[in-house]
Amino acid sequence: MKQRLLQLVAQTDLTVTDQQIDQLVGYVAMLDKWNKAYNLTSVRDPYEMLVKHIMDSIVVSPHLVGERFIDVGTGPGLPGIPLAIMNPDKQFTLLDSLGKRIRFIRQVIHELKIDNVTPVQSRVEEFQPEVGFDAVLSRAFASMNDMVSWCHHLPTSNGCFLALKGQFNQQEVTELPEWCSVTEVISLHVPELEGERHLVVLTAKD
Repeated sequence: MKQRLLQLVAQTDLTVTDQQIDQLVGYVAMLDKWNKAYNLTSVRDPYEMLVKHIMDSIVVSPHLVGERFIDVGTGPGLPGIPLAIMNPDKQFTLLDSLGKRIRFIRQVIHELKIDNVTPVQSRVEEFQPEVGFDAVLSRAFASMNDMVSWCHHLPTSNGCFLALKGQFNQQEVTELPEWCSVTEVISLHVPELEGERHLVVLTAKD
């Protein structure tokens, strides 16, 4: 599996160390193992997870600006865990309302010795951070409108929202609240993944 991940990474401009490769593969192995009992992801094949979960997350890495990030509705830690592995100098808070997912994430950071992740079990609207985040990440939100509306209180005054999307939907942009606008749409290349992937950057208007 390590060899397979190296092949995929080689099709991108990403720089990944041996230790990071080991941690990413270790994460997939744990996800595969826990998935049988806890049903954490609909992707059953670990080799498919490498493309659909690992590569799909880490291609966002070059676009992370700042120090503190929150992954909202992280599920089993996506994209938060792969991004934390890729960016050991940045801090990641992984938020999910389901206990079994947070238990899994705690086990991952313990076993793989990831020290820049803080798992939090909470509904997003009830979570009140002491300090705002440079960016709010989400891969699982239904719509950008929901994302910015429910996470309005999370970024710093000059922070942003990063929505990982498949196709970019112009209709969703028209539904955004008045205070928020799309500042950039980045087309992402995920090796061997069918379909489009985009990173949509949203910021509050001054």
